[in-house]
Amino acid sequence: MVRKLKFHEKKLLKKVDFISWNVDNNLHELKIMKKYGVQRREDYTKYNKLSRQVRELARRIKELDVKDPFRLEATNQFLEKLHSMGLIPTKRSLALADDVNASSFCRRRLPVVMVRNRMSERVKPATTFIEQGHVRVGPEVVTDPAFLVTRQMEDFVTWTDTSKIRKHVLDYNEMRDDFDLLD
Repeated sequence: MVRKLKFHEKKLLKKVDFISWNVDNNLHELKIMKKYGVQRREDYTKYNKLSRQVRELARRIKELDVKDPFRLEATNQFLEKLHSMGLIPTKRSLALADDVNASSFCRRRLPVVMVRNRMSERVKPATTFIEQGHVRVGPEVVTDPAFLVTRQMEDFVTWTDTSKIRKHVLDYNEMRDDFDLLD
């Protein structure tokens, strides 16, 4: 049992907002988590930390001498890595690395890629399909919605062979094979 609050305690609690703290940036965080279907706050904080490290590394590369051959090699490798992960649209400039944020990582999550590939209408059902084991990336069945899909793996996101959803899609498109009808 918890004791009843006294008048002055109630009055003090009215002045404190427990939902949005100035330090947390909680409302923005919740908005991003809801938009991209991030279920665990630890994932979002991890994406924030990674994006901060990317921006820090870009800043350190920029500080090197322009004529230094190491800077050119490091810039090319860094931009190639960010582009292949799908965090930046092109490999043109190191300034694009400054725009990498937690949302960039969230856009590469498997449910968001499924919505972009028109495998699902919304992120929430896509997350459910992944957790139930209906989706594979390449030969591997993925059950973690936090799986980050690279540009090369984007084309290999498909339904599993035994998935009922795959069968419904094939029936709808009238593309179901005679061999599949035996099952």
